Amino acid sequence: MKSVVPGSGLRRALALTLVVLLVELAGGLYSHSLALLSDAGHVLTDVFALGLAWFAFEQAQRPADRRRSYGYHRATILAALVNSAALIVIVIAIAYEAMRRLAAPVPVSGGIVIVAALIGIAVNSYVMFVLSGHGKNLNTRAAFLHVAGDIGASIGVVIAGAIIVLTGWLPIDPLLSLAIAALIAVGAWRIVREAVNLLMEGTPGDIDLAEVTRMIGATDHVRSMHDLHVWALASDQTALSVHVVMDEGPLADAEHVVRDLEQRLCARFAIGHTTIQIESCHPCGDIDHGAGAHNHPHEKLVLGD
Repeated sequence: MKSVVPGSGLRRALALTLVVLLVELAGGLYSHSLALLSDAGHVLTDVFALGLAWFAFEQAQRPADRRRSYGYHRATILAALVNSAALIVIVIAIAYEAMRRLAAPVPVSGGIVIVAALIGIAVNSYVMFVLSGHGKNLNTRAAFLHVAGDIGASIGVVIAGAIIVLTGWLPIDPLLSLAIAALIAVGAWRIVREAVNLLMEGTPGDIDLAEVTRMIGATDHVRSMHDLHVWALASDQTALSVHVVMDEGPLADAEHVVRDLEQRLCARFAIGHTTIQIESCHPCGDIDHGAGAHNHPHEKLVLGD
């Protein structure tokens, strides 16, 4: 079963995050705090992330059609990739300004910084609760990561504000901004790496292809297999195709093997889309299928627009 955040929950999270953005932006400009402005920059990417997550959720609900027979689920992966790319841009901007502030410190109003950051923590905690429990979906996980990272950054901003109020040590503001930038960069890179893997039809990281091969090979009446592929339609939807060479026997045996494999692949690996080609008398296992090579003919089905 898919795990998705209802569209109403995403809309509510987006509206609340806009409130946090306005509060932290106003507080950062008034207090001259780069740390608070950096946190507002992170919140801006939260707004972008949640907006794209909402858009991708709506796209994923669209039914399959003749142009996209698998539907629009990959919109969620594209949204996650765009979100992460936006985070990297923010990281560069924060790091550049932090280095300038270290060279020439700017007076900061610590009290305003603390109040604005506490408001951000309270609202973002609720937003994170709305997004929690949906970690399998890459798009929602990217949005969750934005918000969770922002809570951590806001806690750091509160600490920095307290240090400024108690000691007047201004370098803590740009130093904390660099720490926030590093936090954002690590999370963004993880999402970029996984999104690119999925877009490149890579095997999902939670599936052991060797274990899938062993399970299929150990099935009764199966002699061998070839042309095995496992890929993701979306972060929470996995597909498999394979050619299975069986002992010669009645057609009913082949159908039982296919149904058995479908059930076990779904139960063990959560592979919900399976295409299993049965071969017996004329297997094509001796044909090279590596590196995309297919030197046996395939029928082409061309559908009109």
